Amino acid sequence: MTTEANALLVLDLIGTFAFALNGALTALRTARLDIVGIVTLGMITALGGGIVRDVLLDSLPPATFSDWRYLATAAGGGLIAFVAGRRLERLNTPITVLDAAGLSLFAVTGAGKALQLGMGPAQAVIVGAITGVGGGTLRDVLIRQIPTVLHSDLYAIPALIGAGGIVVATALGADHAPAAVGGAVLCFAIRMVGVRYHLNAPSPPGAPEPGADDA
Repeated sequence: MTTEANALLVLDLIGTFAFALNGALTALRTARLDIVGIVTLGMITALGGGIVRDVLLDSLPPATFSDWRYLATAAGGGLIAFVAGRRLERLNTPITVLDAAGLSLFAVTGAGKALQLGMGPAQAVIVGAITGVGGGTLRDVLIRQIPTVLHSDLYAIPALIGAGGIVVATALGADHAPAAVGGAVLCFAIRMVGVRYHLNAPSPPGAPEPGADDA
């Protein structure tokens, strides 16, 4: 395996672990689930985006099913959250930070894998963003929430920018690993700024405030 492929794998596994923890902690906070439900939701959050990515890239079977490390990492993250999560479920910050970390790492690994398989820059950016938001979207649908990507403080936009960062850096001749780390840091920073200052993408004129009840 090449150095570039190794770097992508490491980032992918870190993102998988972060999203598994996030999904399981979200389940603890918002839904009454047993150990099977919590670990399953964590695994779906962690692996959903990667599966969608590999299907779009025609990279079959998805890495999730051809490399045991993905399943083990996702299951491990879900189990850790199940065991220790009761002490964390009242804390919004750890969940938000883990979600931002998973979003950032998956966005750049998705774009990087698309570039490796010969896709164009625009397509790679789109694949990266889908990889980043896919698992969280499935998580929210399963717990009957409006997906975070549709309303939260800058979510899809940081994923697009992070994926765009690695694509631009690679086009300029940068080494893959530094480009990936730079894109992930950029995505993470923008996402956390959005959370800190409650920044959102523009809404339609006259749209009701979030949470407002219809008359």
